[in-house]
Amino acid sequence: MKRIKNIFIVLVIVTLCLSVNALAQKDPVVIGLQGPLTGSAAVEGEMAKQCVETAALMINEKGGILDGRMIEIELVDDAAQPRAGALAAMKLVSMREVVASIATYGSSVTQPASDIYEKFNKVNIAYGATVTGLSERGLNYFFRTCGRTDTQGIFFAEEVVPYFGASRVAILHDNTSFALGLAEEARKALLDAGEAELVYFDAITPGESDYTVPLTRLRETNPEVFYFTGYFSEAGLIIRQAREIGIDAVFVGGDAAINEDFIRIAGLEYAAGCYMTQEALIQYFTNPEAMEFKEKYQATYGTLPSSPWSVYAGDALMVLAEAIDKTGSTDSDVLVDYLKNEMEEFPSITGPIGFDEKGDRVGTGINLYVVNDDGSYSIVER
Repeated sequence: MKRIKNIFIVLVIVTLCLSVNALAQKDPVVIGLQGPLTGSAAVEGEMAKQCVETAALMINEKGGILDGRMIEIELVDDAAQPRAGALAAMKLVSMREVVASIATYGSSVTQPASDIYEKFNKVNIAYGATVTGLSERGLNYFFRTCGRTDTQGIFFAEEVVPYFGASRVAILHDNTSFALGLAEEARKALLDAGEAELVYFDAITPGESDYTVPLTRLRETNPEVFYFTGYFSEAGLIIRQAREIGIDAVFVGGDAAINEDFIRIAGLEYAAGCYMTQEALIQYFTNPEAMEFKEKYQATYGTLPSSPWSVYAGDALMVLAEAIDKTGSTDSDVLVDYLKNEMEEFPSITGPIGFDEKGDRVGTGINLYVVNDDGSYSIVER
């Protein structure tokens, strides 16, 4: 009897070991992440990587998806360059194990990348590409977890300008598809509102070190609010040089203009008191998913992401994982159908997520933020 009992125990242990081993041997579900891991926007790419890895940890610690398959991330660098963006997308679609991609930061990079994904029928979710026209091209596999520039342009004209009681407004952009798109949306909304005069509208060349010539022309128009719609690497120089030549207009950056690198480049003495039109920052979210994300992210990196785009990359992973798990499929057409027709108010990191027929996220919001004297941000209550 004792021998039989011992045999039974051994069989139970062997069965358990085989079960655990079978679970461990399940192939992972591989999701691509395309972003600027090098170059001028590398801070955004690094944060996106960290956010996606944190989101993957949240999912994997709960047992993964598809009855125990873990999420695995395949990273590809596009250096925030359009040509490199297309090459990065091509690299990911060539990997048979990659079932969908999170791609990418920058509208001018996202456009050629999304064309590649579309050609090869691969679901791709942009996390930092807001140009309105991206989702007006009739693409089937393109989505984004961020908002659109038309929403932000209207917010600037109808909420920000009246908040400061401004009657004279200057807009400066850098001719990239994102910055020009936002500038044009803001100009159109200002003209439609008819409450303020647009006294200056022009472009700078990104990558230069001296912007005093266009800033001097801007100064002569005597604006009360100065809206820069370009990126943080130029914004930091522009606010410093603007103040040095006597431009005292309220500086408002678009949603790519202000982050921790902007403060470093400008210097806190110039950055403090600057404003930005921006989608909601993670520190202001209190939903359970956001609280779990913040706890895990901060435990690993000692801080929170300073931009919303990287967190939207985490959102993109969450919705992809949900779609794959709920449909039991990694087929692109199945995922598209679920995301557009079945996903409604999915509880993700930055709140409920759903998508319309164009792939745009339903219900993103814009806020006005100010840089405080200690370098932190606060929402401006209007």
